Amino acid sequence: MNDVTDATDAFDTTVCIVGAGVSGLTCGTFTARAGLETLLVDGGESILRRNAHLENVPGFPAGVNARTFLDGSREAAADAGCRFVEGRAVATTEHEEGFTLELDDGRTVETRFLVAASWADAAYLPDAVETDQRGSKTYVTADEYGRTSLEGVFAAGRLAGKPHQTVVAAGHGAEVGLSVVEASEVPFYHDWVVPEGYFTDRDRPEPPGCEEIPAEEWSERERVARERMRALLAEPHPDDPTPHPSLAASDGTDER
Repeated sequence: MNDVTDATDAFDTTVCIVGAGVSGLTCGTFTARAGLETLLVDGGESILRRNAHLENVPGFPAGVNARTFLDGSREAAADAGCRFVEGRAVATTEHEEGFTLELDDGRTVETRFLVAASWADAAYLPDAVETDQRGSKTYVTADEYGRTSLEGVFAAGRLAGKPHQTVVAAGHGAEVGLSVVEASEVPFYHDWVVPEGYFTDRDRPEPPGCEEIPAEEWSERERVARERMRALLAEPHPDDPTPHPSLAASDGTDER
């Protein structure tokens, strides 16, 4: 699944997203679909894997297994072109070309844009990124589009102070992804797939980011989509919900 963990000791990308939970995956899906080289740093399983059943996201009237939802979201990001590397971010250095992100095993990532989607870890971000301490939790201060106090650094999802809900995290990740696309200045209108002639039959050129497809193509895409969903949901997910860390650790200090 575009996993480049063992490929090299140094990575070079346009967009680096720290965190491969719902907000990070959705953000990456949008940046990659816009043509930006995107690398996600996966520092461990998403907190969503603790849920028993996810019952409040669109498209699943009876809910969906939380781990299945995450797996499908990761597949979508990979299909869009995202690459993945396992590791934990420990430090970031700003320079003229962007940022150098250091991982806990010594590997580095060179990136033009950095997206923090790593609840609940912001310690690796440069000091110039403003944060807000609320009790034991640290949030990154960001505007409504995920832009932080340091140009080129964005924050998405719970780390940006958004409610701890899957659909909100996904939506904010998408919005931040579009903010990154706008900052990159690549030609972009909307990420739309439309019927053939939607624009061109009105004597309009197909806008950047949009794709017109003929009827036979959208029928084929729908067929593939049904097959993929059947495969994703055919069997119960093999993994049980992950216990809260305080139930597994003796000190019980994690209160997330």
